[in-house]
Order: sequence, then structure tokens, then C-alpha cells
Amino acid sequence: MGGENQRPLQQSGNASERSPREALRDAIRYWELRRIWYNAVLTAVVVAWVAISWPHFRAAMAPGALVYLVVFAALANLCYCAAYIVDLPMQYSAFQAAWRRGRWGLWLAGMALATLLANYWIADEIYPYVR
Repeated sequence: MGGENQRPLQQSGNASERSPREALRDAIRYWELRRIWYNAVLTAVVVAWVAISWPHFRAAMAPGALVYLVVFAALANLCYCAAYIVDLPMQYSAFQAAWRRGRWGLWLAGMALATLLANYWIADEIYPYVR
């Protein structure tokens, strides 16, 4: 009868009480919703480059170019996964509560870096070689 007074463990914000599965679930729930916006912004960058410099990129609109576009999109999404490398350990740190409130900053910094890299790559590595 000693089990009658036992309460089930309640989820708390304490990092030491979180299971790896809960931390991963929380990370996926947070980052994967924002991946949609990440991809939308990078798509907008590419579309803007093509639209603004359309006569120049017309020659690049070939089926073979689609392969490069898919490869670059896959690489951009692989880079997005770097957020998990930071997020998961931070969920177990003493700064967990502050991290969960402020991890939008990592998303914003990553988004800015990805936008900068996409613009650089198009301007310096792709644009000059399209004929």
C-alpha cells in the first residue's frame, strides 16, 4: 500500500530530469518548424537573383542546372542541422531556461549567415560562369 501515495514524475524544466528523448523531441519541435522559414528565405534569395538578373541567368535554365540546385539545397539543409549540435547540449546545461527563451538568436544568426553565404556563392561562384 505504500504505492498509493506516490505521484508520477512531473515534467519540469530541470535539465537533469529530462530524458534524451524529451530533449530531442523538444529540439525537433523547435527547429523543424523553423526549417520551413529557413528554406523559404533561401529560396527567395535565389528567386530574387534570377529575377533581377534574368537575361544573364536565362542560359542557366536547363535541366542539368536542376541537379546543382538540388545539391545546394541539400547542403544548405545539412548546414541547418548544425543547430542540433548546439541545442542538445545546451538543454542539459545550467543555462537551459535562458537558452530555451533565447535560441531564436541562434536561428537568426544562422539565417543571416546562410543568406550571406547564398548571396556570396551566387555572386562570386555562379553568376560569373553562367554563359
